[in-house]
Amino acid sequence: MNIHSTAIVAPDAELGEGVEIGPYSIIGKEVKIGRNTIIGPHAVIDDFTQIGENCHIFQFASIGAPPQDLKFAGEKTRVVIGNFNTIREFVTIHRSTTADIGVTVIGDHNLIMAYCHVAHNCKLGNNIVMSNGATLGGHTHIEDYAIIGGLTGVHQFSRIGAHCIVGGASGVNKDVPPYTTAAGNHAKLFGLNLIGLKRRGFSEETINALKKAYRILFRSHLLLNAAIEKVEAEVEDFPEVRHFVKFIKESERGVCR
Repeated sequence: MNIHSTAIVAPDAELGEGVEIGPYSIIGKEVKIGRNTIIGPHAVIDDFTQIGENCHIFQFASIGAPPQDLKFAGEKTRVVIGNFNTIREFVTIHRSTTADIGVTVIGDHNLIMAYCHVAHNCKLGNNIVMSNGATLGGHTHIEDYAIIGGLTGVHQFSRIGAHCIVGGASGVNKDVPPYTTAAGNHAKLFGLNLIGLKRRGFSEETINALKKAYRILFRSHLLLNAAIEKVEAEVEDFPEVRHFVKFIKESERGVCR
């Protein structure tokens, strides 16, 4: 371990082999930091936070502060961050309230760029990119490989589907289905994220099936339930199509159209 002499580390913090703590950083009580994770200067890792291995937390980041929720009464709640994450300057990640999942979770291999905010009770998957200044309201769930453009705001309790891309300076107030492109305020759909799907190695057959499902769901002028039935009856049974339909079926806020 390499802990700078000006850093303040709680006596009960657990630091793995190879951890680096930069100048003037503060590590709170009951914090766990995995092997080879780097905490830059002037960062604050607040109480009850868990960070995995091989992460890099840059200067002035604030992780694990109490949630900005008037119902919060000081309960012992947590932030849990996985492995190989990059969290850039001035990012804020708040620990949860006791509601729903009861924890703020960030998976593995995510890039959270400068000035982003992840609110209480958010759940982020793996390989997500949040561009500079993107902001998540509380209880937001983001699936794997999603990209959130800079200065985009996501309303609380919204969901962002896998492999989708949300354009910069957007306002997301409904769920964004997986594999799609969305942008605007309020955000609207502009088709499938074809470039992203091809880059991730999706087969031509899978992409064609998703195109067909998208056309039925969003361009056929059918009522949503009827469109879902038509997709299930007529579109090839790929796992991605099933996930696409399941995501829309389970939406509580409604989906961008």
